[in-house]
Amino acid sequence: MKTEIEEIKRSIRDIHDFPIPGIVFKDLGSALKNPRIFNLIANHLTNLYQDKGITKVVGIESRGFIMGSVLAYRLQAGFVLARKPGKLPGEIISESYQKEYGTDTIEIQTGTITPDDVVLIHDDLLATGGTIIAVQRLVKRFQPRKIYTSFIVELEFLHGRELFPEGMETESLIKF
Repeated sequence: MKTEIEEIKRSIRDIHDFPIPGIVFKDLGSALKNPRIFNLIANHLTNLYQDKGITKVVGIESRGFIMGSVLAYRLQAGFVLARKPGKLPGEIISESYQKEYGTDTIEIQTGTITPDDVVLIHDDLLATGGTIIAVQRLVKRFQPRKIYTSFIVELEFLHGRELFPEGMETESLIKF
């Protein structure tokens, strides 16, 4: 398993000065284009949550949709979209938050999560933690039985996890 995780880590390339100067972007596209790496990521994340009783996976726009939908399929759970403003029809709830390079808002449709649900929130990368904390606050409004969070990559040097509320169960496959 450790060698597979190292293989995944090596497949992620750095893009300097994207999306703004001074940022080193971890490009998961370089990993996901490789069928073996894509499947290794999916297998490892699935294994982490297969016995947790997950009933809904919340994927965060937009890269969280990729593996989030795979996880929902493999865990036989429903899939819920967490999107930027104006992208979801019907009644929504929203939360604004601070990102590593600005402010943003995230929304979820009402009626997509129930108090009976066990929810896995998935995004591709944990940086400063603003997005995941905002989505977790949104999901908590639905009062599900349990909330988990997962990432493919965590940038530990940004200390995003330190801002998480107590008891927030989080897993990251790769740590930089």
